Amino acid sequence: MTVTMAVESPALPAPALYRVKDAAVVLSLSRTVVYELIRSGRLRTVKEGRARLVPASAVREYVALLEREAGQRCA
Repeated sequence: MTVTMAVESPALPAPALYRVKDAAVVLSLSRTVVYELIRSGRLRTVKEGRARLVPASAVREYVALLEREAGQRCA
């Protein structure tokens, strides 16, 4: 009988930039919806070479925008 021990790895820092597909996962949205948010200017992106990337700060800003809009509708 062999016993394997789990080796704890150090926690990885949160990513500073997300690929669009990863931002979609974080936001629980489809890639199509994320691209529409980018086109409409509601979700900020940056480019590195040919890659379109979503900064983590832009994800937080978008969530804050949704919360503000929800608060305005309820008031």
